Amino acid sequence: MSKVQAVSSPKAATGVPGLDDVLAGGLTEGNVFLLEGNPGTGKTTIAMRFLLAGAEAGERGLYITLSETETELRATAASHGWSVGENIDVYELLAPESLLDEAQKQTLLYSADLELGETTKLILEQIERTKPQRVVVDSLSEIRLLAQSSLRYRRQVLALKHYFKSHGATVLLLDDLTSEAQDKTVHSVAHGVISLQELAPEYGGERRRLRVSKYRGQAFRSGYHDFRIETGGVVVFPRLVSAEHQRNFLHKQSVSGIAELDKLLGGGVEQGSSVLILGPSGAGKSIFTLQFVAAAAARGERSAMFVFDEELGLLLRRSRLLGFDLEGLRDAGLLHIEQVDAAELSPGEFTHRIRAQVARGLSTVVIDSLNGYRAAMPDERALTLHVHELLQFLNRQGVTTFLTVAQHGLVGDLDAPVEVTYLADTVILLRFFEAAGTIRRAVSVIKKRAGAHEETIREYKISGSGVKLGPPLSQFHGVLAGVPEFIGDTQPLLDTSLAGDGKS
Repeated sequence: MSKVQAVSSPKAATGVPGLDDVLAGGLTEGNVFLLEGNPGTGKTTIAMRFLLAGAEAGERGLYITLSETETELRATAASHGWSVGENIDVYELLAPESLLDEAQKQTLLYSADLELGETTKLILEQIERTKPQRVVVDSLSEIRLLAQSSLRYRRQVLALKHYFKSHGATVLLLDDLTSEAQDKTVHSVAHGVISLQELAPEYGGERRRLRVSKYRGQAFRSGYHDFRIETGGVVVFPRLVSAEHQRNFLHKQSVSGIAELDKLLGGGVEQGSSVLILGPSGAGKSIFTLQFVAAAAARGERSAMFVFDEELGLLLRRSRLLGFDLEGLRDAGLLHIEQVDAAELSPGEFTHRIRAQVARGLSTVVIDSLNGYRAAMPDERALTLHVHELLQFLNRQGVTTFLTVAQHGLVGDLDAPVEVTYLADTVILLRFFEAAGTIRRAVSVIKKRAGAHEETIREYKISGSGVKLGPPLSQFHGVLAGVPEFIGDTQPLLDTSLAGDGKS
């Protein structure tokens, strides 16, 4: 994956997959950074991985906890399969009054002034003793409560910053944002700020994302980046910027293997372009994509299919009945086929999965369908931007992309739930129409940016041998309206005995 250009300053790698890409290499050594987010967003997991990455590089780490106990921290590490070794010290800092007997707690000796001073003193003593290169302080909300005022809190944080700076330590301050007033004091003091968010959709699993809102003297990948907490830690999916990805490839026509369909497409589909297949449910959109996947496999090219709508086992069985051996192509390494659960997958992770397959070498990607993709991202404006960036990336990698969109209704005026026709280079329209007392199917190409295409409407049938196209329906008028009018002498329609199961 392409990286944001990093400056020459030494960096402390976080060890979190994808996060160092966002940070252009990691955290600038010897500075103080703020990692903020509500409870449950993954701050502790990222902080522990930061210290473990330092330990792997031979650096000593110190985790100062004012909220969680050492037992809880070690249990968190163990849940990810991590072992906190000798290079990492965990210091559980108890509130000063808890060290005294019960009878003394109400005396004037335990004012906020003394508590804050004692807490700071204990932190500094621990740093002097262990001399760490990496430090985590968890969390600032405890120090903010002890300070009691914004001024004292700012002075205390500044004092800690200068102290850490003099010792050359790279520091990660955690803030759980639990204070009543959202004090932005540390934002101005910290060298960089990473904000974590957790979103709870109406249905499905939680979505998490992060944003680097500040990084002094350093270019970084701006915007929101999805991430996931899994066994083994946090995985960040950097936002895709298609302009960073460009490779040279041979521009050629990719054919479907069906002479009539290739003629309709003006010779085929331009490699490195996007094809949108529109049509109502049952028109055969998926079958058309399978025809191009099979043709790519016949040329020895590899494809990837991401299926949102259909259960994978059913798709494999149905495709076999239509003459497409997807399991055989998968076993031969010519096809990656993946079921996508829109309720559990963030758009950033989906893009990451596609990029991982492209890195292995692909000629064709199928996304079936955008209706399912939309379910993963209800915000249509954001969906359009995501699809645009993804298509630009795939086009620049020389990958031909096929997307399907199910339209509402069966005949007549059909509305698309996602308006992306202007993004695609080629648009294939599938329609039902009535003729000779039967329901039939028609296909036409309504747009092709890269070259001319046939402007006719052809009937097609789906059978056990795949897709078969007939001659242009030149003797019919109003096919796209769903109820055509016959204006010729003979009806050049395909034999209805060829029809099969054409569900898309």
